[in-house]
Amino acid sequence: MEQKKSQQQVIDLAKIAKTLWQKRRTFYKIWIWTFILSCIWILPQPRYYTCEVKLAPEMSGDQSMGGLSSLVSSFGFNFGGASGQDAIYPELYPELFENPEFIVGLYGIHVNTKGGDISTDYFTYMKKHQKSNALTWPFRFVKGYINKMLTEEDKTPRASGAGGINPFMMNRKDYELMLSIMGHINCSVDKQNFVISINVKDQDPLVCAIMADSVKKHLQDFIIQYRTSKAIKDVSHYQHMRDSAEIEYIDAMERYSRFCDTHRDIILQSYQSSRDKLESELNLKQNSLSAMETQLQNAKLKLQEKTPAFTTLKSAIVPVKPAEPKRVIFVLGMLIMVTIVGGIWMVRKEIFFF
Repeated sequence: MEQKKSQQQVIDLAKIAKTLWQKRRTFYKIWIWTFILSCIWILPQPRYYTCEVKLAPEMSGDQSMGGLSSLVSSFGFNFGGASGQDAIYPELYPELFENPEFIVGLYGIHVNTKGGDISTDYFTYMKKHQKSNALTWPFRFVKGYINKMLTEEDKTPRASGAGGINPFMMNRKDYELMLSIMGHINCSVDKQNFVISINVKDQDPLVCAIMADSVKKHLQDFIIQYRTSKAIKDVSHYQHMRDSAEIEYIDAMERYSRFCDTHRDIILQSYQSSRDKLESELNLKQNSLSAMETQLQNAKLKLQEKTPAFTTLKSAIVPVKPAEPKRVIFVLGMLIMVTIVGGIWMVRKEIFFF
């Protein structure tokens, strides 16, 4: 009895094909409506462009330890057990793009759209000049209304411009805008060769290229400032010491010159002792000035050594074709999906036996 039942539940492919063929007119209707609805949904979707730039540390001719030493030292690492390594190494550079202070630093970048109708800072552009699908307005309205009901009123004043953003305490809408910008900018580092890739997505191709190049420059400036912060302080310190030593040397030289001018043709021992004392003091000030000058030059050389250099492997260019949405692929995907789902529903009795 069970064997007979199992034989009866064998899927008949010929019967399935016949059923689908008989319902082909239903498929035609489904395809037409799916095509129309898919086009209505996808065509108003704003297009996005992407721009990518790539950076690599410039390798110098280090004869003692080879190119690998230059590659690693340009990011703050040292061979030979040297003390002190960078707290921010290349693998952590993408984490900088989740730092509010770093993102807020991009707000003041001036951008222009390809059509020339918008010329403003990036903060204002992202806040007031972003397109959206009109069909999604009811969903956004309901979502905003629900969020307003479930969350307390945010009394933090919203910034009116790029200069009014406080990364430490932001309004909810400013915070959401910052998260949106974080989603438009991506950074990755190749762990094998430390090549830094920066990708920027935007609705306007020119803004996309401008921001990709500006983010690259912003990242370079951040790394250089971090790498050279102590060396800059050392240069400033030795510059101050050198200037103080120069003032003291000039003062000692003037006192020695005045003494010599006012005590001509005097051979008293007291005069010679005073002159020798002033001359000795002048020599000490001169030696101190020379030492401070040497220290200052060494500090400047050290600053130059610690300043990382970067080679642009891939420059920013204005994209020609949009990266998303893929309208043709979306429509084809929807047609394939409804075909599969509709076909399974039509032959469900032959497949599932109910």
